[in-house]
Amino acid sequence: MFVLQSRWKIEKDRAVYYGLRNKDRLFHNEVRLNERQRKILLSLPRELGKWEKAILGRRLLGVVAVEEKDYRRVPRNLSEARFCVSCAANDFMIPGLEFDAEGRCPVCQCREETKELSSLVPVMNDFPRAKDSRFDVAVFYTGGKDSTFLLHYLSKVKGLRVLALTWEIPFMSKSAALSIAGAKRSFPKVEFLSRRVADEDLRKVYRKLYELAENTCACPSLAYVLFYPELVNLRVPYFVAGNEPAQILGLYFNHMAPKMAYRFALNRGLNFLINLGRVLTLHPPFRPGQFQSLMTMKQLAYGDNPLKNLAGYRNDLVANVVTAIHEVPSLVKPLKRAIRSSSWSGHIPAFVQVDFDAVSGGHYDWREVMGLLEKEAGYVPPSFSVKGLHTSCKIERCKEYSQFIRFYEMRSRMIPFSALEMAIASSGRNLSREAAIKEIEGELGFSLEEVKECALMKEYLGT
Repeated sequence: MFVLQSRWKIEKDRAVYYGLRNKDRLFHNEVRLNERQRKILLSLPRELGKWEKAILGRRLLGVVAVEEKDYRRVPRNLSEARFCVSCAANDFMIPGLEFDAEGRCPVCQCREETKELSSLVPVMNDFPRAKDSRFDVAVFYTGGKDSTFLLHYLSKVKGLRVLALTWEIPFMSKSAALSIAGAKRSFPKVEFLSRRVADEDLRKVYRKLYELAENTCACPSLAYVLFYPELVNLRVPYFVAGNEPAQILGLYFNHMAPKMAYRFALNRGLNFLINLGRVLTLHPPFRPGQFQSLMTMKQLAYGDNPLKNLAGYRNDLVANVVTAIHEVPSLVKPLKRAIRSSSWSGHIPAFVQVDFDAVSGGHYDWREVMGLLEKEAGYVPPSFSVKGLHTSCKIERCKEYSQFIRFYEMRSRMIPFSALEMAIASSGRNLSREAAIKEIEGELGFSLEEVKECALMKEYLGT
């Protein structure tokens, strides 16, 4: 008896795999089908004759169509899951996760090949003094672990004039609010700027986003929309990202960013051609990070580049946020004006990344960082002390649940971000395997039953 292997789904003229495959076929998640192959696969489970097996061929037989004894059952909880021997990845948190002969997941198999994929924007750990602005750098500050560490590094360690930008979301956690208050006491030289979207407008955005993604997570995209015009007007030269290493690398394993995207900032030839085009059209040439900043903002204002989607690197997370933001045109109009004016004037805040590993002595350890920030930055950790991932939002578990359940039920091809980040963090030793598993078991939203935090979101939406 042959059956359709678990995590494979027939979609039009393709067999599509919902999972994370081994290194040798990491992104080989689609197989094009002819009409005869499609009919055979849709007819399963049943016995197959010799000619039907021949029609399926090596690409499909034993991979998509398998004997019943080779069918891989998907765990229904963590206790049934198989864990990677080297990190916290498991096939409940990431259903369809494959393992090699040694029991390693694809994240660990690719560790050497991906260790240099540290940023999608230029990396800068030192910054010059700005000559025509009150600020040297700006950061998007949420009160979470990573943005607080970035604020501490830029202000206390490097002594820069920092503008800290906070979008006041309705779901800000108590610990994040306390951390923001603590930071204001700890960093007297930092200027803090907050913005809050009117509830009526925000509900329009959130309702559309919930319709598309079953959650309302719009960070940091909506914050960029709110603050980019401010950065342009103040002529802030650098906007510094506060993403820790696991978040950046997660985009690669989610097939949202190719390897070349991580190397783009260092590609002198390509950057020369882009600047040549700028000069020929009477625009100032880009400084490092300005192209990335302008493209990020254009994506939010006008949508994703069609060529990127054709290449198979569609970011559904951002695409959904863009669609939702456009439910309120008045939010987007100032951004479009700022894009046009900054492109012509050259006053574009360069989007850059601090290498958290490098500035932490080679190893950004979550536990050590939180201890440092409690002493130096007024940081208040969550009441559940084991949590180190995304601590600034009360509905984070709801986002994790919605991403997980959509992927588990094969309604979305996006692997839950937190699942990849926990695997990457524990593989790269930003967090021990044991601590990561404890956090997965105790605090994250990987569940087949809706988590209680979803009620907070639905209450705000009025659903």
